[in-house]
Amino acid sequence: MKILKINPDNPEKEKVDAVADIIKKGGIVVYPTDTVYGLGTDAFNERAVEKIFQIKGRDFRKPLSVIAKDLKMIENIAVINEKIQKFLKIILPGRITLVLYKKSIVPDILTGGSSKIGIRIPNYKFTQFLMQRLNFPLVTTSANVSTRPVSGDIRDVLDQFKKERDKLDLVVDAGRLPKSQPSTVLDLTFSEPKILRVGPVKKDELWSILKKAGLIS
Repeated sequence: MKILKINPDNPEKEKVDAVADIIKKGGIVVYPTDTVYGLGTDAFNERAVEKIFQIKGRDFRKPLSVIAKDLKMIENIAVINEKIQKFLKIILPGRITLVLYKKSIVPDILTGGSSKIGIRIPNYKFTQFLMQRLNFPLVTTSANVSTRPVSGDIRDVLDQFKKERDKLDLVVDAGRLPKSQPSTVLDLTFSEPKILRVGPVKKDELWSILKKAGLIS
C-alpha cells in the first residue's frame, strides 16, 4: 500500500495523474471527498468492485454508489427525463447522492442486483480533477469497515483498515477533512422523490429545488 499526500485546495497534477493510472488498472484507492473519505475503483471492473465489498466486509446485497464526471456520464449510466435533468443541473455538484434507474451497462454486482444506482458529483477539487482523467464512473463508498463509523480523518481510516492494508493499492492523504456528515441520499425513482438519508443537503433546500424542476407540486 502506498500513501500519497496531496494539497486538497490545489491538487498537484502529477499526483492526480498517478491516482488515475492506478484506478484505470483496477486498483483500490482511498480518497478524500467533500464529505468523508471514500473507497473506490473502476465501477465497470467487476473484479475490482468485488474487492471493495471484501475490504469493507460489506454484504454483497448492499449496493455501492458511484461518482460521475458530469451530466453526460450520468445519462450514459442512468435513466433520466427532462425534469430530472433540470434538477441535476441545479443540485450538482454537491453533497448529495441521487438514486436513479440504472442502464444495462452498469454491472449488477455494483448495485447488489438492484435496478437502481446511486450517483453523485462531489463539490471537491480533487475528485473533479480526478474524474477529468477517467472515462468511467468511480465507485464511491465510505472508507470504513462495515459496522464501524465513517471518518474524515485519514488516521481513523488507516486504523480501521489495518488488517486490509495489503489489499489497498493507494491511500490519498488529504489530512483531516472539514467536518461533514455523509451525503444526503435522494431517491428519484418513486412517483414522489423520497429522502433515504438526511445529510448536509437539508429537506427544505431539496424541496425548493424539486419544485423549481417540476418534480413535485
